Amino acid sequence: NVERMRALLAMTDLAQALLRILMSLRLPKPGETLHGDSYAIGLGGKGCNQAVAVRRLGGDVQLVGRLGGDAFADMARRALHDFDVDDSAVVSDQTGATGIGVIGVNADGENAISVVAGANMTISVDDIDQQAALFSAADILLLQLEIPLPASLHAAAMVRARGGRVILDPAPVPPGGLNDPAIFRAVDIMTPNETETLDLVGVQPGTSDEAAQAAKLLHDRGLVGCVIKMGARGVYYSAAEGQGYVPPFMVEAIDSVAAGDCFNGGLAFALARGDDLAAAVRFGAACGALATTRPGAAAAAPGLDDVQALLAL
Repeated sequence: NVERMRALLAMTDLAQALLRILMSLRLPKPGETLHGDSYAIGLGGKGCNQAVAVRRLGGDVQLVGRLGGDAFADMARRALHDFDVDDSAVVSDQTGATGIGVIGVNADGENAISVVAGANMTISVDDIDQQAALFSAADILLLQLEIPLPASLHAAAMVRARGGRVILDPAPVPPGGLNDPAIFRAVDIMTPNETETLDLVGVQPGTSDEAAQAAKLLHDRGLVGCVIKMGARGVYYSAAEGQGYVPPFMVEAIDSVAAGDCFNGGLAFALARGDDLAAAVRFGAACGALATTRPGAAAAAPGLDDVQALLAL
């Protein structure tokens, strides 16, 4: 049940300077400077956002990662406590810098993000071994690519060895993509968005048929299950349990920064409580849709009551 769920995240930039700059019309072109309407600093990073998303739904979640020795680290700790996320496995590195993401958001809610992962990129296989008890007890492990891949894959092997499931958000896709078939075989579900799907297999899906084509290419690389997030065009999933398409929920989007992370958090939460893949994908899609109706990153994550109300419409 939800109370006993353990969704464990090998996290990314626990950090901040989520300098959200809301443009009056559009994002700047290369070399261009535009005035923004507002900015805010808040908790972010894919691992943090996903942890908060799970917690706000009522899930039992623990975050694993690293902070630097700067003012952002103190801010991140306070924010995690405010969101009631267990940070006991988040290590402080006094010689490093806390990771940050700088995000621009245009008037349509679309965003562009630059990430400096900081101390998280020093996480090693040995660091994962020090948290072996946590990984071995996890039902669901959410991974992202804002920490070194060897550490993530080591954590994934621990979780799967005890029967847990591993979800990889392949973001940001490294230059040249992910070419090692062992990566695709190491996880149970991969959740790329349109741009990440293009980087991985050369297909940018805009329809369910194009997503099915991309899914086949991902399966050919050894991936068991994939969930392709197409933003306002819906979600396509393909796994041994079946294939399907979830149309988008009709909401008034103002900020898409945390939509993918809230989707992943919702997907993990639903799978951990026993939903089948089709139901879990729809639940995650509702979480992602609601996140676009609120500003911010972690702060945009919806609660369970709001998600259930949207699903009931």
